[in-house]
Amino acid sequence: MFTGLVEEVGRIRAVERRGMAMRLSVACQRVLDDVSVGDSIAVNGVCLTVTSFGKDFFDTDVMPESMKKTNLGRCSVGTPVNLERAVAAGQRMGGHFVQGHVDGVGWIQSRTPSENAVLFRFEVPDRLTRWMVDKGSVAVNGISLTLVEWEERAFTVSVIPHTLESTQLKDAQPGDAVNIECDMIGKYVAKLVEQSGDRGLSEEKLKRFGFAE
Repeated sequence: MFTGLVEEVGRIRAVERRGMAMRLSVACQRVLDDVSVGDSIAVNGVCLTVTSFGKDFFDTDVMPESMKKTNLGRCSVGTPVNLERAVAAGQRMGGHFVQGHVDGVGWIQSRTPSENAVLFRFEVPDRLTRWMVDKGSVAVNGISLTLVEWEERAFTVSVIPHTLESTQLKDAQPGDAVNIECDMIGKYVAKLVEQSGDRGLSEEKLKRFGFAE
Protein backbone atom coordinates (compact mmCIF):
# COMPACT_ATOMS: atom_id res chain seq x y z
CA MET A 1 0.00 0.00 0.00
CA PHE A 2 1.20 3.51 -0.86
CA THR A 3 0.06 7.09 -0.24
CA GLY A 4 0.74 8.69 -3.61
CA LEU A 5 3.27 11.07 -2.03
CA VAL A 6 6.36 10.69 -4.23
CA GLU A 7 9.61 10.51 -2.24
CA GLU A 8 12.02 11.15 -5.09
CA VAL A 9 12.45 11.11 -8.83
CA GLY A 10 14.83 8.37 -9.93
CA ARG A 11 16.14 7.57 -13.39
CA ILE A 12 16.27 4.35 -15.35
CA ARG A 13 19.91 3.22 -15.47
CA ALA A 14 19.44 -0.03 -17.42
CA VAL A 15 16.70 -1.90 -19.28
CA GLU A 16 16.87 -5.61 -20.09
CA ARG A 17 13.97 -6.80 -22.22
CA ARG A 18 12.96 -10.44 -21.97
CA GLY A 19 10.24 -11.09 -24.53
CA MET A 20 7.02 -9.65 -23.06
CA ALA A 21 8.72 -8.96 -19.71
CA MET A 22 11.72 -6.89 -18.68
CA ARG A 23 14.18 -6.13 -15.91
CA LEU A 24 14.73 -2.54 -14.80
CA SER A 25 17.56 -0.98 -12.86
CA VAL A 26 16.65 2.34 -11.23
CA ALA A 27 19.16 4.94 -10.03
CA CYS A 28 17.98 6.59 -6.79
CA GLN A 29 18.98 7.59 -3.26
CA ARG A 30 16.25 8.27 -0.71
CA VAL A 31 14.14 5.12 -1.20
CA LEU A 32 17.23 3.01 -0.47
CA ASP A 33 17.53 4.24 3.14
CA ASP A 34 16.11 1.06 4.70
CA VAL A 35 15.60 -1.15 1.64
CA SER A 36 15.71 -4.96 1.69
CA VAL A 37 15.34 -7.53 -1.06
CA GLY A 38 11.62 -8.29 -1.39
CA ASP A 39 10.48 -4.78 -0.45
CA SER A 40 7.87 -3.01 -2.56
CA ILE A 41 8.64 0.27 -4.30
CA ALA A 42 6.17 2.08 -6.55
CA VAL A 43 7.80 3.05 -9.84
CA ASN A 44 5.57 5.54 -11.69
CA GLY A 45 2.77 4.17 -9.56
CA VAL A 46 3.45 0.50 -10.32
CA CYS A 47 4.11 -1.71 -7.29
CA LEU A 48 7.36 -3.57 -8.01
CA THR A 49 9.56 -5.86 -5.92
CA VAL A 50 13.20 -5.11 -5.18
CA THR A 51 15.26 -8.10 -6.37
CA SER A 52 18.72 -6.62 -5.72
CA PHE A 53 20.21 -3.23 -4.86
CA GLY A 54 23.42 -1.25 -4.42
CA LYS A 55 24.37 2.04 -2.80
CA ASP A 56 22.64 4.10 -5.53
CA PHE A 57 20.28 1.76 -7.40
CA PHE A 58 17.82 -1.12 -7.16
CA ASP A 59 16.77 -3.77 -9.66
CA THR A 60 13.28 -5.08 -10.28
CA ASP A 61 11.38 -7.34 -12.68
CA VAL A 62 8.37 -6.19 -14.68
CA MET A 63 5.96 -8.97 -15.64
CA PRO A 64 3.97 -9.11 -18.92
CA GLU A 65 0.72 -7.94 -17.25
CA SER A 66 2.44 -4.76 -16.01
CA MET A 67 4.00 -4.25 -19.43
CA LYS A 68 0.55 -4.36 -21.04
CA LYS A 69 -1.26 -2.07 -18.59
CA THR A 70 1.38 0.55 -17.74
CA ASN A 71 3.86 2.94 -19.34
CA LEU A 72 6.91 1.07 -18.05
CA GLY A 73 7.41 -0.58 -21.42
CA ARG A 74 8.17 2.87 -22.83
CA CYS A 75 11.04 3.42 -20.40
CA SER A 76 14.59 3.74 -21.66
CA VAL A 77 17.92 4.63 -20.06
CA GLY A 78 17.61 8.11 -18.52
CA THR A 79 13.80 8.12 -18.23
CA PRO A 80 12.71 9.89 -14.98
CA VAL A 81 10.37 7.87 -12.76
CA ASN A 82 8.46 8.67 -9.57
CA LEU A 83 9.45 6.51 -6.60
CA GLU A 84 7.70 5.76 -3.29
CA ARG A 85 8.33 3.09 -0.69
CA ALA A 86 5.38 1.16 0.74
CA VAL A 87 3.71 2.98 3.62
CA ALA A 88 4.86 1.96 7.11
CA ALA A 89 2.46 1.26 9.99
CA GLY A 90 1.81 4.44 11.95
CA GLN A 91 2.87 6.71 9.12
CA ARG A 92 0.71 9.74 8.29
CA MET A 93 -1.58 9.17 5.29
CA GLY A 94 -1.10 12.52 3.55
CA GLY A 95 -2.32 11.36 0.16
CA HIS A 96 -4.87 8.57 -0.39
CA PHE A 97 -4.91 4.77 -0.51
CA VAL A 98 -2.86 3.77 -3.55
CA GLN A 99 -2.36 0.07 -4.26
CA GLY A 100 0.21 0.33 -7.02
CA HIS A 101 -2.15 -1.61 -9.30
CA VAL A 102 -2.49 0.56 -12.39
CA ASP A 103 -5.91 0.55 -14.07
CA GLY A 104 -4.72 1.82 -17.44
CA VAL A 105 -2.64 4.29 -19.41
CA GLY A 106 -3.69 7.84 -20.23
CA TRP A 107 -2.06 10.64 -22.21
CA ILE A 108 -1.39 14.25 -21.37
CA GLN A 109 -3.57 16.43 -23.59
CA SER A 110 -2.38 19.77 -22.26
CA ARG A 111 -0.59 21.57 -19.42
CA THR A 112 -1.72 25.12 -18.76
CA PRO A 113 -0.31 27.56 -16.16
CA SER A 114 -3.03 28.77 -13.79
CA GLU A 115 -1.87 31.36 -11.24
CA ASN A 116 0.43 29.44 -8.87
CA ALA A 117 -0.43 26.01 -10.29
CA VAL A 118 -0.46 24.05 -13.54
CA LEU A 119 -3.67 22.54 -14.89
CA PHE A 120 -3.10 19.15 -16.52
CA ARG A 121 -5.70 17.57 -18.77
CA PHE A 122 -5.49 13.83 -19.46
CA GLU A 123 -7.14 11.68 -22.08
CA VAL A 124 -8.16 8.26 -20.74
CA PRO A 125 -10.31 5.28 -21.75
CA ASP A 126 -13.94 5.81 -20.72
CA ARG A 127 -13.84 2.66 -18.56
CA LEU A 128 -11.64 4.64 -16.11
CA THR A 129 -13.83 7.72 -15.70
CA ARG A 130 -16.72 5.61 -14.40
CA TRP A 131 -14.77 5.48 -11.12
CA MET A 132 -14.11 9.23 -10.95
CA VAL A 133 -15.99 11.94 -9.04
CA ASP A 134 -15.45 15.69 -8.76
CA LYS A 135 -12.87 16.44 -6.07
CA GLY A 136 -12.15 12.72 -5.76
CA SER A 137 -8.69 11.17 -5.76
CA VAL A 138 -6.68 9.74 -8.64
CA ALA A 139 -3.06 8.58 -8.91
CA VAL A 140 -1.14 9.74 -12.00
CA ASN A 141 2.27 8.07 -12.34
CA GLY A 142 1.91 7.29 -8.66
CA ILE A 143 1.14 10.89 -7.61
CA SER A 144 -1.90 11.44 -5.40
CA LEU A 145 -3.95 14.19 -7.06
CA THR A 146 -7.41 15.70 -6.68
CA LEU A 147 -9.78 15.71 -9.64
CA VAL A 148 -10.94 19.15 -10.76
CA GLU A 149 -13.45 17.80 -13.26
CA TRP A 150 -13.97 14.78 -15.47
CA GLU A 151 -15.69 13.94 -18.73
CA GLU A 152 -16.39 10.65 -20.49
CA ARG A 153 -12.83 10.27 -21.79
CA ALA A 154 -10.82 12.96 -19.99
CA PHE A 155 -10.13 14.56 -16.63
CA THR A 156 -8.17 17.50 -15.24
CA VAL A 157 -6.10 18.06 -12.11
CA SER A 158 -4.44 21.15 -10.70
CA VAL A 159 -0.82 20.62 -9.62
CA ILE A 160 0.78 22.89 -7.02
CA PRO A 161 4.42 24.06 -7.40
CA HIS A 162 5.77 21.68 -4.72
CA THR A 163 4.29 18.62 -6.42
CA LEU A 164 5.44 19.81 -9.81
CA GLU A 165 9.02 20.32 -8.67
CA SER A 166 9.13 17.08 -6.68
CA THR A 167 7.82 14.68 -9.31
CA GLN A 168 8.28 13.56 -12.89
CA LEU A 169 5.45 15.91 -13.94
CA LYS A 170 7.97 18.76 -13.90
CA ASP A 171 9.21 17.70 -17.34
CA ALA A 172 6.06 15.97 -18.60
CA GLN A 173 4.65 17.27 -21.88
CA PRO A 174 1.49 16.78 -23.98
CA GLY A 175 1.57 13.40 -25.65
CA ASP A 176 3.37 11.67 -22.78
CA ALA A 177 1.83 8.42 -21.54
CA VAL A 178 0.98 8.23 -17.82
CA ASN A 179 -0.18 5.46 -15.49
CA ILE A 180 -3.64 5.94 -14.01
CA GLU A 181 -4.90 4.29 -10.84
CA CYS A 182 -8.44 5.23 -9.86
CA ASP A 183 -9.52 5.56 -6.25
CA MET A 184 -9.69 2.15 -4.56
CA ILE A 185 -12.78 3.03 -2.54
CA GLY A 186 -14.63 4.17 -5.66
CA LYS A 187 -13.86 0.88 -7.39
CA TYR A 188 -15.18 -1.17 -4.49
CA VAL A 189 -18.36 0.91 -4.28
CA ALA A 190 -18.95 0.49 -8.02
CA LYS A 191 -18.45 -3.28 -7.73
CA LEU A 192 -20.87 -3.56 -4.82
CA VAL A 193 -23.51 -1.55 -6.68
CA GLU A 194 -23.00 -3.70 -9.76
CA GLN A 195 -23.49 -6.91 -7.79
CA SER A 196 -26.65 -5.75 -6.04
CA GLY A 197 -30.11 -6.36 -7.44
CA ASP A 198 -30.07 -6.41 -11.22
CA ARG A 199 -26.22 -6.29 -11.24
CA GLY A 200 -26.41 -3.22 -13.42
CA LEU A 201 -24.98 0.27 -12.90
CA SER A 202 -28.14 2.26 -13.52
CA GLU A 203 -28.01 6.05 -13.79
CA GLU A 204 -29.99 6.27 -10.56
CA LYS A 205 -27.47 4.13 -8.66
CA LEU A 206 -24.55 6.04 -10.07
CA LYS A 207 -26.07 9.34 -8.91
CA ARG A 208 -26.75 7.89 -5.47
CA PHE A 209 -23.08 7.08 -4.98
CA GLY A 210 -21.79 10.24 -6.63
CA PHE A 211 -20.56 8.71 -9.87
CA ALA A 212 -22.79 10.76 -12.16
CA GLU A 213 -24.19 14.26 -12.22
